[in-house]
Amino acid sequence: MGGLDRMVRTIIAVIVFALYYLDVIEETLAYILLGLSGIFVLTSFISFCPLYTLFGMNTCKVKK
Repeated sequence: MGGLDRMVRTIIAVIVFALYYLDVIEETLAYILLGLSGIFVLTSFISFCPLYTLFGMNTCKVKK
């Protein structure tokens, strides 16, 4: 996973948490988005996304 991808995932997670904290999103939608945000943060920290492997995607620059 590339650096830009990790940064975007982290920013999205922070925005979702802020929206939840400010009561902009509530109930079921909030819990779903918080769960996805948790997954985004986790995959950002470990620099690996299992879905990218399934779809054959790679956002990391390959060194030659």
